[in-house]
Order: sequence, then structure tokens, then C-alpha cells
Amino acid sequence: MSAFRFELIRRSADGQARAGLLHTPRGMVHTPAFMPVGTQGTVKSLTFDEVREIGAEIVLANTFHLYLRPGPEVIERAGGLHRFMGWDGPILTDSGGFQVFSLAKLRHLNDDGVTFRSPLDGSEHTFTPEGVLEIQRQLASDLVMPLDVCLGYPAEPGQAEEALRITMLWARRSKAHAMPAQHMLFGIVQGGFSAALRREAADRIVGLGFDGYAIGGLSVGEPRDLGHELLAEVAPRLPADQPRYLMGVGAPPDLLAAIASGVDMFDCVLPTRVGRTGAIFTRTGRLNVRNAQYRDDHGPLDARCSCAVCRTYTRAYVRHLFNANEMLGPRLATYHNLAFLSRLMGEARSAIAEDRFVAWRGDILGEYRTNW
Repeated sequence: MSAFRFELIRRSADGQARAGLLHTPRGMVHTPAFMPVGTQGTVKSLTFDEVREIGAEIVLANTFHLYLRPGPEVIERAGGLHRFMGWDGPILTDSGGFQVFSLAKLRHLNDDGVTFRSPLDGSEHTFTPEGVLEIQRQLASDLVMPLDVCLGYPAEPGQAEEALRITMLWARRSKAHAMPAQHMLFGIVQGGFSAALRREAADRIVGLGFDGYAIGGLSVGEPRDLGHELLAEVAPRLPADQPRYLMGVGAPPDLLAAIASGVDMFDCVLPTRVGRTGAIFTRTGRLNVRNAQYRDDHGPLDARCSCAVCRTYTRAYVRHLFNANEMLGPRLATYHNLAFLSRLMGEARSAIAEDRFVAWRGDILGEYRTNW
């Protein structure tokens, strides 16, 4: 019997939004949940004690990058990724499939797998569906992702059909590859930007019988409304008794749209990446704390946030840190942004449990500016 189990606690009476519990050998994850991204085995600028303090119950790391540096053998000898990075909760590892998209000039793709040139030293490496799973076995992560093909926007219908063909071929090989019971294997829905192809992809990947399901290839340059429409087509077609994971989405309006469509889990570099530049998440939208208007602003980053940063520091002080190139500035902004999303997920869970998600979402979006 699998040590992993998804428990659906409540579906909102006013829509598709759902709250649940993902049971894993390393602890429970309350969903909807945002997973901080620790690509290289670290959530940039934070300790894992701070990540836990923020409210995160699961984090993400990247197979491709950890394969290149320090190497899966090093991590395996250390006792696995949890011991290596000092995090005792669940870890999801991406497969490197996104690098098929983002490093297009450095790779060659065919039915067997994908050959990369390392962005570090130019050395050549080949990833196969089976090999990627074996790397994740060495890392000893909990939730593992198969190799897939992600497209950017726009994509011609022929490109999307070919990408889906290869993704499905690799998915079948991944499903046939024996993985130890301590790993939860997800299938990934691709299909480009065609609603019909997305529906086909969802039905076909569900037919293979994975432990959970991810939706990839969105938030890659397409119009926001199109991404939301495709998501609404796909999510309800995925099994209700298994976790649904939207890959690479982290802007609050997009997270709320995805929750409304019935998605449970999310990850994105956005809150940490923009935090390092001084962009702060607030209930009324993002603000750039570097701006001169905050020089004498002695209020918190977000007046309605109760995180440790907002309880202790002011906009004026954080602005000073950025302008003085002090490393504490990016640390505080990163902490706050992740705490903001963790709190947003908690509020969403409460709203679902109390059958008021649609009204709550409307209130949030009513004051959130998306034009910055």
C-alpha cells in the first residue's frame, strides 16, 4: 500500500475550489498549497527554519540543476536530498523538462530523450525518461516528475501535437519504469494552447494511472485569460481523489484562478525572484520598495500582513537596505513575499471550508492591481 494519499476535505459549494490533505511519509501538506522553489537545494537567501516559519510544508528542487551541480552521487552519499539540504518535510523534484523549453539553444530532442549542453561548462548530457527518474531516486525526493516537452507561446498546432506525442511516449516509459514505493510519480498534462488538444492530453495521461497529475506549459508568455481558460478545461478532467499541481505559476490572480478551477498545488520562482529586486507583494498589488515615495514611509511592507518582517521593519528601512546594496534587503523581501502567498493559501482553505470562496476571491481581486 502506498504511503502517499490525497484526502479531499471539502469542495466549495460555490464552484470547483477544493481543500485537501496530501499525506506523505514526511508529513502532511494542507492544500491549496504554494511550494517555495529551491532549485539548487536552497530557497534563495533563506534558511529552511525560516521557510518552515513562513508556513511552507513542502518545497521544490530541480533535478536538472542538482544533476549538474553537485551531482546526484554526492547527494546520495549524503543520505539523500533531505539530509543534504537540511529540510525534513516533503520535497517535490521537477524533471528538467522545463529546461527543454528554456534552454532550447543548448539541446537536441528526439523520441529517446533530450541531450543538453551544460550551461555551466558546455559538456554534453543526455536525459532519458528512465534516467531522469533514476536521478530522482538518487536524490530520494518524495514527489517526482517525469520528463516532458514544454512549449513557449505561441506554438503552431503541429508543434503542439508533436510535443504531446513525445510527452505521452515518455509518460508511458516513465509509468513502466519501476520506482520504489517512497516516491509519488506524477503525470504531466501538456498540449500547447489548444483547448481540444489539452482535453485530449488530460484524458490520455489520466488513462495511464499516475499517483498525481500536473499541468505544465502554462504561464509561458500566453495571455492571462487564455491560460485561465485552458486551466478551466483541464483541471476538472483530472481525478478528484488525486492531487492536481499547476507548474510554474505564482502571481496571486493566477493562483486564485487556478484554485477556482480545482487545482491543489503550485510553485513558482516569481515571489523570490522579484523580491530580490525590491518588488513586494501586498493586498493591493505589487509595489517597488526602491521607489523614492517610500523614503519616509515608516509603515510595514503590507499593512494587513502579520509576518515577522511586517511586524518588525518598515518600507523606509527596507528601501534603505536595497539602495545601500545590503543583502538583508533581498532576504526580508523574499521572506515577506513567501509569507504573503502562504497566508493567501491559508485564507483560501478557510474560504473553501466555509463555502465563501467565490465572494472571498472577488474581494481579493477587487483591490488587487495587476498593471505593474
